[in-house]
Amino acid sequence: MLYYLFNYLDQLDFPGAGMFKYVSFRSGLALILSLFISTAIGRRIIDKLRVLQIGETVRDLGLEGQLSKKGTPTMGGIIIIIAILIPVLLCAKLTNIYVILMVVTTVWLGALGFADDYIKVFQRNKDGMHGQFKIVGQVGLGLIVGLVLFLSPDVVIRENMEVRHDNVIEEVRFHAEETKSTKTTIPFVKNNNFDYASLVSWAGDYKQEAAWLVFVLMVIFVVTAVSNGANMTDGLDGLAAGTSAIIGIALGILAYMSSHFEFASFLNIMFIPGAEELVVYAAAFIGATVGFLWYNAYPAQVFMGDTGSLTLGGIIAVFAIIIRKELLIPILCGIFLVENLSVMMQVAYFKYTKKKYGVGRRIFKMAPLHHHFQKPGNAGVQALVQKPLNVVPESKIVVRFWLIGIILAVITIVTLKMR
Repeated sequence: MLYYLFNYLDQLDFPGAGMFKYVSFRSGLALILSLFISTAIGRRIIDKLRVLQIGETVRDLGLEGQLSKKGTPTMGGIIIIIAILIPVLLCAKLTNIYVILMVVTTVWLGALGFADDYIKVFQRNKDGMHGQFKIVGQVGLGLIVGLVLFLSPDVVIRENMEVRHDNVIEEVRFHAEETKSTKTTIPFVKNNNFDYASLVSWAGDYKQEAAWLVFVLMVIFVVTAVSNGANMTDGLDGLAAGTSAIIGIALGILAYMSSHFEFASFLNIMFIPGAEELVVYAAAFIGATVGFLWYNAYPAQVFMGDTGSLTLGGIIAVFAIIIRKELLIPILCGIFLVENLSVMMQVAYFKYTKKKYGVGRRIFKMAPLHHHFQKPGNAGVQALVQKPLNVVPESKIVVRFWLIGIILAVITIVTLKMR
């Protein structure tokens, strides 16, 4: 909104109004606003949650410091959502199709997570919303995002072309025309554009339509997987919020690179017109998650709940898809991936051993993975992995996961030059 107001004032030669034309200025403003909003309203929302007795219910699983979290206000993801939406609505171009998609994603998954938390808190159902309904909501969002990217005429790219001499890349140029495309960026290889159409070469004359079908299915899968991965990661004070902030910084850098001719040429990635507005959204996202840490860092005064974790994961997934970097997610979101895999491995191995031996066995002392480090070794748990035998303090686990997240974020960007 402020963008349009100051654009009008600039036409009247109002001093300083032209600053709003620059993405860098609006991104910085969005970052400051989101930080201020999340810290300013955080205390009031926490107090309101306490009054409504919206507190976390805790089962005794033998984890260090677990019972001390009982009664801590949850559904704090509301703070993050508000701190993202207000700066974006004020600072971004609201006619930009990518901004619209990100706002829809935030509201959609925020509502889905809120419904899940509501069932847990007010209906005293620890399991929350039935898994099938949650999946339907995530698939529905993935379908909407995929179809919009397919149907909208504003979603176009300018593909990068390598100019070679003696098999050495001298420069990277871009096609003169903007086109609809099912291509995405893939790391490690010289020809770094992967086309989903190559998976359906058998479709003949309907190859492009079939490629978009594969693309939409990929969008649904990525949105569901990453939002669930973020949900699994939300188990320690500050873990999900801090990890998401790190991922947000990397995505913001990639969005800026993708929308800038010179930087896109340097990284040899496709140029995406309009993606610069996503930098404003990324700045608000980073500010909101960092500001939330003011209250969520150990010892947490509030938990984000599914209201926050599902939203954060969905935002990261859709953002990566829009800038055609979804195939980098296994590296960038490596923390989410490992947390998800640890649960899947634990459940599968337990069922397998129970069927074969009559007694279920575990791989980890407890899943998701971060809880493995909280449980004492040899504490009545038959697991393949017993180390560490001593409990690792929660704050140390979180910081170590953050450090791994930073390393993965750097590797993600570096891989684009490692070919």
